[in-house]
Amino acid sequence: MTAISDTWPLAGTADAARARALLTRLMTDAGVPATARARLLAEVTARLRPCVDGQRQRLDVTADGNDLHIDLSGPEPWRHTLTCPSPLPQPLPRPDEMDEAALAEALLGAGEETAAVLAGLDEAEELVRFHREELHQTNQGVLALHGELEAAALAQRDLLDAERTARAEAEKARRLLTFLADASAAINASLEHEDILRRLPELLVPEYARHVDVWLVDDERTQSAGRAAAAVLAARTGRPQHAGPNPGGLPGVDDLPASALCPDRPLLCLPLGARTVQGVLTLSAPGERFDPDTTVMLVELARRAGIALDNARQYEQHRDVAEALQRAQLTDLPATRGLDLAARYLPATHGLNIGGDWYDAFPQPDGSVLAVIGDVTGHGLRAAVIMGQLRTALRAYAVEGNGPARILTLLHRMLCHQQPELYATCAIARITPGEPGVVWAAAGHPPALVRDPGGEVRVLDAKPGVMLGVPVPHEYREYYEELPAGATLALYTDGLVERRSAGIDAGIERLGRALAGLGAAELEELDSAADALLRPMLCDSEHDDDICLLLCRTTVS
Repeated sequence: MTAISDTWPLAGTADAARARALLTRLMTDAGVPATARARLLAEVTARLRPCVDGQRQRLDVTADGNDLHIDLSGPEPWRHTLTCPSPLPQPLPRPDEMDEAALAEALLGAGEETAAVLAGLDEAEELVRFHREELHQTNQGVLALHGELEAAALAQRDLLDAERTARAEAEKARRLLTFLADASAAINASLEHEDILRRLPELLVPEYARHVDVWLVDDERTQSAGRAAAAVLAARTGRPQHAGPNPGGLPGVDDLPASALCPDRPLLCLPLGARTVQGVLTLSAPGERFDPDTTVMLVELARRAGIALDNARQYEQHRDVAEALQRAQLTDLPATRGLDLAARYLPATHGLNIGGDWYDAFPQPDGSVLAVIGDVTGHGLRAAVIMGQLRTALRAYAVEGNGPARILTLLHRMLCHQQPELYATCAIARITPGEPGVVWAAAGHPPALVRDPGGEVRVLDAKPGVMLGVPVPHEYREYYEELPAGATLALYTDGLVERRSAGIDAGIERLGRALAGLGAAELEELDSAADALLRPMLCDSEHDDDICLLLCRTTVS
């Protein structure tokens, strides 16, 4: 399709109106939408203003298929191209061909169209205003929601921080309580001062203290050592003392002035002792300061350590009294022609297992000798006292001429009557020098051993009677065993042969092997033989119970 162009000079209002009407007709015929027509006509009207004011202009119109090219010359040239929905009409109409009626109709139609477009634009503008207001409200709601969400997020963050803090504090408290429980169990596991004092630094360094020092106020070894002012004040007042640059931050602890500071780091001095101050536990801070919660735990640990030390002191006093009473009641062995005797008593190395084991040997009017070994159940002062009563009663019954079995029967009745909740084991052997035999009876006691001159060892394993004091009527029996000259009879308590890791039978076998292995030099002196027997039986040097050993060896008169 060929492009068609035309040019019209414009001068005055009438020419401007005809040009505008022409463009309206062209766009209408080409199917241009009313809004687009209104916009273009408004632009053209504004461009034709100089023509209305009397100035000359020229309008060039070119129709090229669907494209309408408009060129307006004059003071302010203007060019515009509009693509129409339909092809433009050919030939192009001319403005000067439009009569007055057609021109009026075109202008009137353009005005009505413009008014309709403007009304539509007003509606659109109102709709836009409505949507803008709605969008503004929506934006305000979004902003408010965003603010609420942000506030909720901050609150949630604060709650999470608070929960983390609470969890951390709970975990810290759990850790401190667990340590306090474990440390308390460790220091109360022993009744020895030295063990308790040794375990305190092992428990506290390095997590809770850089260095730990324990000062016992009655220990001469520490009296000459210089003490920190905080330690001296803690010992004098019984109050925990803190020497550090940050006073007032530790609960339950008194603060010293800065002049009492340790040269390099803060000190915490905690008194030890439940009833009286026995010493002071001094800790240097593991860091720059002591933590308040940890300090509360350390003060409580020191209090429990003081109780443990008090218990250890009472135990040691009780143990010393029991051991002194026990040893005071042990018999000096008689010197009897034709019979050598040797005895050993060893208290338990730890625990309260002192008191109750005893040995005895004494001559009878008929020339025989009664050798006795016994063990009272229980330990401590009470067991030592009951042991003394049994020993005294046994000697009294023996003076009346009673044999081993009868003596045990009388002891059984006495114990059932006077001490119904206390029991004892006992073995009595009657040896008559010059006679090759031994008469014996036992009440629940481990069996005696006999070593013949040739080195053979046998066990006197006749069935023993019930323990003394068991609430049942019982008559004990006597047994006879050959005991040639040079033979050795070994009486002992269960502490010698019984161990937690093995049964008593294994211990008796071990004692039998040790007895059989005695050499000639060891047998020459019975005291040497007793020491030689104890060495292999106590190779670990630790035993939980008292030990009594009584050796009897017949000799040629």
